[in-house]
Amino acid sequence: MFSRRGAEARRGRGYRFDFRCYDRRFLQPLVTRYGIWSNREGIIICLAGYGYGEIAPISWFGSETLEQALDFCRQLPAKITEEMIFSIPDSLPACQFGFESALEAVGSGERTSLTYSPLRPAPCAPASYSGLLPAGEAALNQWEGLWKLGYRTFKWKIGVDAIAHELEIFDLLTRTLPPAAKLRLDANGGLSYEEAQVWLGICDDIQANIEFLEQPLPVEQFSAMLELSAGFKTAIALDESVATLEQLKHCFEKGWRGIFVIKPGIAGSPSRLRQFCQQHQIDAVFSSVFETEIGRQAALQLAAELSQPNRAVGFGINHFLAPYTNEKPRL
Repeated sequence: MFSRRGAEARRGRGYRFDFRCYDRRFLQPLVTRYGIWSNREGIIICLAGYGYGEIAPISWFGSETLEQALDFCRQLPAKITEEMIFSIPDSLPACQFGFESALEAVGSGERTSLTYSPLRPAPCAPASYSGLLPAGEAALNQWEGLWKLGYRTFKWKIGVDAIAHELEIFDLLTRTLPPAAKLRLDANGGLSYEEAQVWLGICDDIQANIEFLEQPLPVEQFSAMLELSAGFKTAIALDESVATLEQLKHCFEKGWRGIFVIKPGIAGSPSRLRQFCQQHQIDAVFSSVFETEIGRQAALQLAAELSQPNRAVGFGINHFLAPYTNEKPRL
């Protein structure tokens, strides 16, 4: 542990700062109720020449925009202090995560060597990951390849097509998945209250292992999701409703005691997120924002500390992204 005097000295120390942008193509576009996502753009930052962090915003999910993050980086001096990092406002949660992660990397003193694996992310085995399936009928053709790689939990996007068509696909999918498989349904807030009731009712009645229905309703319908959570056996997880740490705290204070899907890359300050989760022992599922290996390592460190042992982490996404071998650029 650092002494208080040592911490104060470090807060005043300046760290050389630089950053670069990246643009990474999806091998298969991600289709959600928000539309089609074809490229992942973000920012790699570096402190002291070897402490790397990543800023990977998703503005439609509740973070700042990439332009706002770039504007913030551009206005910073060539040397920045810990005090400046811990003063990043809550309106820039992806920046908070990136800069604090870089600072932790500097503090560890390790000059990390990053490697890229297109389908088997390290350090966890695939069985510890939830493999993301494509929306629609394509899921029927892709789950088996992930199963052979070791994945046992799958996530399928719903609320993208007409409910009748998606229920037909869902019936086929649950009939073909092995009994040991777990399935997560992610609506991204795209269902009506009545549609959510239909999905939850069917999930309650079938024999398949449905782990939870994720964010069935829009963020502003929090009370309705509380009602649904109390009325059905199938668990509901909040995602968009708890995109940032401030939103997570708000939902907890309003009485949510179900599952929280946490995306560290846009949640905000890792240190404050760690403190909140440890204090309240929430049922957390940590999930990717399609970051590079730099952001992934920092996010998985939090997941290793704070996840429930029975919950696969939502990082089985590399099969959607084109290999990008220069994830730690020279800055």
